[in-house]
Amino acid sequence: MTTETLIRGRILSFSRAPEHAGDSESYLYEEDGALLVRNGKIASAGAYADVKPKAGADATEIDHRPHLILPGLIDCHVHFPQMQVIASYAANLLEWLDTYTFPEECRFVESAHAERIAIQFFDEFLRQGTTTAVAYCSVHKASADAFFAESLRRGTLMIGGKVMMDRNAPQGLLDTPQLGYDETRAVIEQWHAKGRNHVAITPRFAITSTPEQMAMTQKLAEEFPDLHIQTHLSENHDEIRYTCELYPDAKDYTDIYARYGLLRKKALFGHAIHLSEREADAMAESGAVAVHCPTSNLFLGSGLFPLKAIKRREKPVTVAVATDIGGGSSYSMLKTMDEAYKIQQLLGERMNPLESFYHMTLGNAVALDLADRIGTLDEGTDADIVVLNAAATPAMRLRMETVTSLSEELFLLQTLGDDRSVVETYVAGKASKPQSGL
Repeated sequence: MTTETLIRGRILSFSRAPEHAGDSESYLYEEDGALLVRNGKIASAGAYADVKPKAGADATEIDHRPHLILPGLIDCHVHFPQMQVIASYAANLLEWLDTYTFPEECRFVESAHAERIAIQFFDEFLRQGTTTAVAYCSVHKASADAFFAESLRRGTLMIGGKVMMDRNAPQGLLDTPQLGYDETRAVIEQWHAKGRNHVAITPRFAITSTPEQMAMTQKLAEEFPDLHIQTHLSENHDEIRYTCELYPDAKDYTDIYARYGLLRKKALFGHAIHLSEREADAMAESGAVAVHCPTSNLFLGSGLFPLKAIKRREKPVTVAVATDIGGGSSYSMLKTMDEAYKIQQLLGERMNPLESFYHMTLGNAVALDLADRIGTLDEGTDADIVVLNAAATPAMRLRMETVTSLSEELFLLQTLGDDRSVVETYVAGKASKPQSGL
């Protein structure tokens, strides 16, 4: 049975990265626009007058004017088990992991706890307008089962993986090289391509995996060459020193992953702040992705990621952006890009609002190699959509009185916007509804 929905409003969708602040060729914008959604896909997008006649007589029409309609936002690095760790005081990354994160993640051995947090996770991310996230589960298969089961219920396109770690963590968070391999394979077989789920091979980072486990990770990467890989890289100077002590034969931190066949396209490296020129070249040549987590980097004092510079290199590195909950301090991709903007300001660089919204949508979809499915409002893509109101609060309404361009409105949303700016989030064409009751 065919179901059709006509969603009316001001539509904005990127076709490529904007080259400058006035690059109107990089996006589609319709002041009175519409999306025709048919069976979870975008059947048509453009001016309302052009799209309306394509809708059937029984189509449901929803009028979101004067709000902006964009592709659902994408978050490329989050930690599903860390929702109750966010806003925990610590001096730095390694102290934060030992004091808060690892004890919390031990709780995810219990299916009931994992299932409860999964409901909260999806409620919160969808409330923020984020329709796709790339998530680390805990070391326990139960956590991955809970995550993917909830994703299947919601109809979301999510990427996630059971973390592999066999050293330098509490006993309750350790697997073994063989168990990590076996359980990851089981998660892949049970959940990958079920609904819109994608499984990622997930060694937490080189500190928490022995060479034997890294070898098993390599085996998985060779057996499943089309899967995403996610891990951490060069977030903190102490972390870098310790990692290189654990792998003394490697040229540097990045080379550790390269030696185990993990440096490739669709490999996502969280943070990657402190890369040498050699490491950046290796990342660029492999097609791997550096995932910038600005609120986390500032919160933990990890450093200032050179987003503009690393993309401007002769060998540019692909960059994605992410909240890094719970090291990150906000679930909102709007707040994430607000902090990314400030980091570039501190580095003497400028990032215009078109770039920010490109990164949150098509840019992250390209980094994930999923731009044919998400990140745009193009015909045939999945109807993951967010509706944003740039006058959601009294302060925003007052500022909107003087806004004269789309770019200014986007910057206002980025600077003052949060979940209150999210009018509606659609997942595969259906408005999302909270499930937790909170």
